[in-house]
Amino acid sequence: MLDRKSTIPVVLGRFTSGTARLRLPLRIIAHAFAALVLSAAGAQARAATVTASVSASPIKPLLLTKLQDLDLGSATLGPGLWSNATISLSRAGAFGCANANVTCSGATVVAQYNVQGSNQQTVHISAPNVTLTNQSDPSQTLSLVTDAQATLLLPNSGAPGVNFSIGGSVTLDSTTAAGTYVGTFNVTVDY
Repeated sequence: MLDRKSTIPVVLGRFTSGTARLRLPLRIIAHAFAALVLSAAGAQARAATVTASVSASPIKPLLLTKLQDLDLGSATLGPGLWSNATISLSRAGAFGCANANVTCSGATVVAQYNVQGSNQQTVHISAPNVTLTNQSDPSQTLSLVTDAQATLLLPNSGAPGVNFSIGGSVTLDSTTAAGTYVGTFNVTVDY
């Protein structure tokens, strides 16, 4: 850069074709070029760069498959007036029919499902209670109280997934109408 006391010598050249040519000494051109380079370097020095990490975690959609239906077997009701006889099958397969007024028989089976999704994701399970309807008399119903786990952790991605079971219980009394009671689960899984 030049200070205010410096002078810039200008040498006027000869006239050619009616225009004047101006020749600048090499030293002045070098100073101007240096000032331009320093100005550009100063602009870069004021710039700032910040880095940030980026991550993405794609999650597979859940696939729910029914493997088997719930079956509480058969119950034969005893005579007389009585109430609150509970027949139950836990999701672990433990059967309960401990009431003197009811005789249970037949094979029992828990409902079983398979869920597939993304490895190490927690799956929430919803299995609301079910209304069972007597197939001989649709006006007669029983309420099945479901026994399902609330969550499970997927041990792998995709197949084979993980199986889980749902059990349930019904309460009978001496006025329960005879017949086969059937209902449908509304099982929902989500992350």
